[in-house]
Amino acid sequence: MKITIENNDITALFDSKGAELCSLKSIGSHREFMWNGNPDFWGKHAPVLFPIVGTLKDNQYRCKGQSYVLSRHGFARDMEFEVIEKTADAVVFSLKSNEQTKTNYPFDFELQIGYTLTNSILNIEYRIINKMDERMPFSIGGHPAFALPETFNSYSLEFEKPEELKSYVLEHDLLSPTTVNIPLSDKTLPLTYSLFEKDALIFKSLNSKKISILEESKPLLHFYFEDFTNFGIWTKTNAPFICLEPWLGYSDLTSSDGNIENKEGIQFLEANATFECSYSIEIIL
Repeated sequence: MKITIENNDITALFDSKGAELCSLKSIGSHREFMWNGNPDFWGKHAPVLFPIVGTLKDNQYRCKGQSYVLSRHGFARDMEFEVIEKTADAVVFSLKSNEQTKTNYPFDFELQIGYTLTNSILNIEYRIINKMDERMPFSIGGHPAFALPETFNSYSLEFEKPEELKSYVLEHDLLSPTTVNIPLSDKTLPLTYSLFEKDALIFKSLNSKKISILEESKPLLHFYFEDFTNFGIWTKTNAPFICLEPWLGYSDLTSSDGNIENKEGIQFLEANATFECSYSIEIIL
């Protein structure tokens, strides 16, 4: 099911499958800011990553002595969400645990994803509710892909603060101890496909909580992620998009022992508690 919200400045389209943002347009210019999901490159737009971010070693983890299978980025992005609130400029989706989810993730939860438009800003809020009398491990993250219709090297990323970027190299989709330094020029990273020859750039921490996409050195959009510790940047060779990915968690380390309690970057939500975090996209009209 497709859902649309809009205000005087922007319109946004969502799919109830995965509660996924599929389109974000300026009403004035009609410009589309989201990747169109062309499967020749990558068939998604902005999947939600839950209850893990990235890949587990052997796609498995252990919890309380039992082993579970959980595929890359978790199952939320492939499941049907219910619309529980809807106004002209906002919508809230909900996914509740069920027998299917408990096969891979043995916890009672509700994941709510809220989208709200304010002027030229789309705010994305994640709300995770632990419905059990014990703490619950989880990770969550966004994976929005932004359309880059001009040549790829016409674009750059401007960081809010000075950074000494240290990206962790993936080995078989797991984080290795090897790092690569990514040099900036005056807080700006020119985009080239060679940056992504070994897959995503993965940062365990950043000084910045805002990154801007520049088109020919002019701001195209601002991306705010105050609540998120970890961050990924990704594209595919020759693909006309860039993903800015705010995360709480990341792939298993190559040295992981498979126990979810020991997983680096994992979050824990206390019994019967609620966790909230959000990020925002501000488009330049």
